[in-house]
Amino acid sequence: MEEEWSGLRKRLDNGRKRVLASGVFDLLHLGHARFLQKAKEVGGKDSELLVVVARDSTVKKLKGSPPVLPEKERRALVEMLKPVDKVVLGSRKLVDIEGIIRKHKPDIIALGYDQDQIEAEVKRVVAAKAFPIQVVRIQRFGSEGFNSSSKIKELVAALKKAEKKKAKPLRTG
Repeated sequence: MEEEWSGLRKRLDNGRKRVLASGVFDLLHLGHARFLQKAKEVGGKDSELLVVVARDSTVKKLKGSPPVLPEKERRALVEMLKPVDKVVLGSRKLVDIEGIIRKHKPDIIALGYDQDQIEAEVKRVVAAKAFPIQVVRIQRFGSEGFNSSSKIKELVAALKKAEKKKAKPLRTG
């Protein structure tokens, strides 16, 4: 399997390492950009960074609510980032790790600091199928701040709530 895999990869990419990173990338922020930058660096010089953006339906099923930005907009934003070579939308199946691996044949899968849920499943599939893939975790960047879309959403909600309180008309007698 490994010889077949590496032979195919060399023919496809002239030996360039392919790094696969995935995520929702809703409300794109500095943490996303740094994650993708570090993911590409893991592959070494001249590596290719392929990013899989989660489908709206997947986000809704896994997180309980749809993303703020639709999948096509999230994909377009990620495509504009300097370290990214190619962006694809995820599978329409809920979580199709094996299908994505077979289709894109990465040498490395880079996982973010907050991707605990997916890490175990990725490692299980890689081991069970004996895929010649290195799985790495990319650490968090900087302070807690606004390194997550959920924190940005919380701030926006708090600001909206404060704005509504300010805008309430005063009742007079």
